[in-house]
Amino acid sequence: MNATHTVTNQVPPLVGHDPIAGDTALVEACLRHADELTLDSLEDLGALAGSEQAAEWGRLANENPPRLRTHDRTGHRIDEVEFHPAWHELMSAAVGHGLAGTPWALAEAGDAHAHVRRAVGYLGWTQVEAGHGCPVTMTYAAVPALRRAPELAVVFEAGLTSTSYEVGLADPRAKAGLVAGMGMTEKQGGSDVRAGTTKAVARIDGTYHLTGHKWFTSAPMSDVFLVLAQTEEGVSCFLVPRMLPDGERNVFRLQRLKDKLGDRSNASSEVEFDRTVGWLVGEPGRGVRAILEMVTTTRLDCVLGSASTVRAALTQALHHARHRSAFGARLVDQPLMQNVLADVAVESEAATALAIRLAAAQDAGETDFLRLAGAAGKFFVCKRTPAVVAEALEVLGGNGYVEESVLPRLYRQSPLNSIWEGSGNVIALDVLRAMERDSASVAAVLAEVEAAAGADDRFDAAVARLRAELADPADLPLRARRVAGQLALCLQGSLLLQHAPGAVADAFCATRLAGDWGSVLGTLPAGTAVAEIVDRAVVAPV
Repeated sequence: MNATHTVTNQVPPLVGHDPIAGDTALVEACLRHADELTLDSLEDLGALAGSEQAAEWGRLANENPPRLRTHDRTGHRIDEVEFHPAWHELMSAAVGHGLAGTPWALAEAGDAHAHVRRAVGYLGWTQVEAGHGCPVTMTYAAVPALRRAPELAVVFEAGLTSTSYEVGLADPRAKAGLVAGMGMTEKQGGSDVRAGTTKAVARIDGTYHLTGHKWFTSAPMSDVFLVLAQTEEGVSCFLVPRMLPDGERNVFRLQRLKDKLGDRSNASSEVEFDRTVGWLVGEPGRGVRAILEMVTTTRLDCVLGSASTVRAALTQALHHARHRSAFGARLVDQPLMQNVLADVAVESEAATALAIRLAAAQDAGETDFLRLAGAAGKFFVCKRTPAVVAEALEVLGGNGYVEESVLPRLYRQSPLNSIWEGSGNVIALDVLRAMERDSASVAAVLAEVEAAAGADDRFDAAVARLRAELADPADLPLRARRVAGQLALCLQGSLLLQHAPGAVADAFCATRLAGDWGSVLGTLPAGTAVAEIVDRAVVAPV
């Protein structure tokens, strides 16, 4: 067959890079809050994350979504979900590199940077594929919640903090490594978990029987779940295993798997309980408080996950722009494209700086700071992600809109963290609750903000506006999103002014804080050092 044309000006595959050690902003955040040993310990994970093999795992896991099997061939109910082998490879790598519950054990053993290490690794590794981050996150977040029941923590914590990943249902006490899930929301309640109707009845042996349903239960092949149910005392928290100590399957009826916009590799299910066995976690009637230990930690990962998605999209856009030419020049050398790429890079660095700062607060036990800053960061960083990913996708033009590109997957994934663990309104109102109930949280966040006082007039003016908003009690619920957004922006501005190069901090202050910036990316003002910002953001091949 005769050739009709010569193929030129095509972008090579993005492989052979290191999204951890090759990301300057992430490296600096790691060294700022931890040390060289912490960064060095992630060397193997970073190399794997940028490999062709990992990229293939991510593709296969998303193109071959999980399948529900309710019964075996003889008609017995089994309620199992089958995953593609690539899913298990992703999970094995994440758990094996300590991204699940391991930091809690390391911290107890004296590692002062266990949570920062895990956050840096999580931000880098989940750029490969975000869906499997859900069970990894829930396993990480389950440990502090389970510690409200020391007798259960003694039995299960070693498995939850292990670096072993074991496929298949078995007695969790006999497995070398465990994965945890969570069951909170119901059809009639959504975020209003107190509206749940699942009942828990005490048994003479100290366990409870749960009867009811859960509308969203992700990763249903996890070994144990933290579940909310009503007792005589009110909403209570329970540990529900898939397999019971006698080897029998607990009643965990998977009604169907959700057909979701994104997060295709991860199974999200509807579950019915019918005299399902569970163990009480914490005090009866205090279940919301108990599971909030898990929710607060999960929200940290929402920020990390969104920062990871933005960084992955930016890396794809930069790679394309550096290898694609138009109108006689590489895209990356054209001024308007530099403006777009630099603006996305500023967004990425601000998200990364805040995410790793939150993880450092976990290491330092800064609960006052984490309570408010975590909620504000979760609201703003996650809310910004879809628009930023869309802009990165557009850098590739039509090539970014077809499924051969990873950008459609990132775009479908981009709204998830804004919904997970409380959608925008829920989180914004939680910011107000944190402010009203805990003056120490407000003081801790403002102290972090004021650390950059005097560094930039635009920043100082933004902080003054923030303080005015906080001091005005009128219509606070109506202004909750505005307040949450301003808190996050001032925190990001402070971190960038303290630690980022002047070009990045100046671009952030000139746009995000100056007051007249529009919502469209690629509108950095004349005089911005766009080429410098773009060069800083490039993740070069290793």
